Amino acid sequence: LDVSMDTWSYFPTCLASIWLHRFYIYSAVALGISLWIVIQFTTTKTKRKVTERTEDKLVNGCAAPQAKEVYVAGVKIFYGSQTGTAKRFAKALAEAVNSLSLPVEVISMGDYDPDDCLAEETTSRNVCVFLVATYTDGQPTESAAWFCKWLEEAANDFRVGKTYLKGLRYAVFGLGNSVYVDHYNTVGRRVDRWLWMLSASRVMTRAEGDCNVARSRHGSIEGDFEAWKAKFLTRLQALCRGEKKPCSGKCKKGKCTSPGKQSKESSDHEHGASEHENTEAEELFETSSEEEADAEEAGGTNSVIDVEDLGNIVGHMKKAKVLLLLWVGNGGEALAQVAQRSCGCPSPASVQAGLEQPGLVEGVPARGYKLIGSHSGVKLCRWTKSMLRGRGGCYKHTFYGIESHRCMEATPSLACANKCVFCWRHHTNPVGTEWRWKMDQPELILQEAIENHQNMIKQFRGVSGVKAARFEEALTVKHCALSLVGEPIMYPQINRFVRLLHQHSISSFLVTNAQFPEEIRSLEPVTQLYVSVDASTRESLRRIDRPLFKDFWQRFLDSLKALAEKEQRTVYRLTLVKAWNVDELKAYAELISLGKPDFIEVKGVTYCGESSASSLTMANVPWHEEVVGFVQDLAELLPDYEIACEHEHSNCLLLAHTKVSL
Repeated sequence: LDVSMDTWSYFPTCLASIWLHRFYIYSAVALGISLWIVIQFTTTKTKRKVTERTEDKLVNGCAAPQAKEVYVAGVKIFYGSQTGTAKRFAKALAEAVNSLSLPVEVISMGDYDPDDCLAEETTSRNVCVFLVATYTDGQPTESAAWFCKWLEEAANDFRVGKTYLKGLRYAVFGLGNSVYVDHYNTVGRRVDRWLWMLSASRVMTRAEGDCNVARSRHGSIEGDFEAWKAKFLTRLQALCRGEKKPCSGKCKKGKCTSPGKQSKESSDHEHGASEHENTEAEELFETSSEEEADAEEAGGTNSVIDVEDLGNIVGHMKKAKVLLLLWVGNGGEALAQVAQRSCGCPSPASVQAGLEQPGLVEGVPARGYKLIGSHSGVKLCRWTKSMLRGRGGCYKHTFYGIESHRCMEATPSLACANKCVFCWRHHTNPVGTEWRWKMDQPELILQEAIENHQNMIKQFRGVSGVKAARFEEALTVKHCALSLVGEPIMYPQINRFVRLLHQHSISSFLVTNAQFPEEIRSLEPVTQLYVSVDASTRESLRRIDRPLFKDFWQRFLDSLKALAEKEQRTVYRLTLVKAWNVDELKAYAELISLGKPDFIEVKGVTYCGESSASSLTMANVPWHEEVVGFVQDLAELLPDYEIACEHEHSNCLLLAHTKVSL
């Protein structure tokens, strides 16, 4: 019992002792934890230093095979050469890149299909180098013509996303001769700009070689190339080490102010580069960002502005050179004088009544249009290019058998009476409610339209992937889609023009925006007459089409009634804009009973990119399943119509009247 009692009294004694000495115990624990942290930190730091030393010992600074991440997988050198200089430079650069133990490939632009392959470079981790020469009259060489043509159209086509080449890293060296001042190195500058417009990233600013030894910075074009090559190889080694410092493009006169370029200059200084070398580099590399800035400004100031938008323009512009399409009469002349005093716009006398007036259509050619006379245009459709390669055609091919490669997209009137929110021309064409311009004859329009169309087709001769048989067929136009832009029915000689098409065995699909009922009634038969039915209520039509006519709704209804009177094939074209006009099924059914069309095409709106003229976003584009559901619900309200066809790629379905035999 005594032993038991002693043991029992021992535990309280120990606990009391621990409590009395608790501060010593806490200190000992804290010291142990501190020592453990110090040991862990020291060990980690030592491992990091060993890793850094190993990376510094890698040959030429490139990642070793066992590296976790490869920053540069290889280099692809594209060249467009006429005399062989660019090709020779490409081979010399390839040898230099090979010395860095990097894979390299030399590619002639003439043997490369950018439509199929260039997008792959956005994820390949390759660096693409473009050595392009400027040939006669500022045009690319024959071998580079198609590549440059494709790149230009991709950069200016809303259907190709502006981030299409995001992730592609590139550098451009242009070859030219400053003797030809007006065209000096234009191809290199354009290629650089088009790549930039598609969100590709420059690894360094563009350089230009000059064949004119009197003006060349290094005495010859070979000297210019060697100087650029040395800088490129240095930049390439930096990329191999994972230094992500591409030029942002925000440069002025060769002096880059972007963080990337500043970091590059700092890096050069750390490696012992002299001040003279840095100055030489600034002189050598001439950026195209000023051209890009001008292009961005042009998008906002050189576009055609109508009188209805003048108030906003006057309030925000200071000394911009804005060309207005001024309608004389009803106070228009006085309004023009106000505009002239407020923002330096041209006087009414200087704005003539012809669309050939410089500036009024200057935005049109940049988007791939070929202007005809003073008010017409023609453009090559992307589906034409697709079918030339043996691929699919547009929905007109699926619905009606129209061969896309033999279709000409044109218009005899670039002007329009609406400013639709989904206009895929971004309102760069003029607007108006009546014809006020000098009129070209239909014979001239048709002749030049066919010639321009054929010339655009001929550019595909020898292009990789183009089918020879389809190329030959495409030179003979068999169909004309009068839906390019504007309002074709406004053209006073539209009947003569349509007759000429038919005399040349060319079928005609004419699209009108349902604002000219009398012109619809007087229109002679076309192969197929379309009316755009973009909304089914007065309010939604006003918000979506933004028509210029005050009596737009009555004109709209009268146009549908006029369509019902036509003894020919007629079509309603419905464009669905999500959250704007997709909940008006019964109202659409009533409008269909008014016009009694043979066909109804229902298509989801196409997002045309950001625009100050529209608030649409990708959220307004319906999924194809949603379009299908809309058409199915609409068909239930229309007992005389049934679903006839579908073109998923175009997000489009066709309803046909039961009287039509398909």
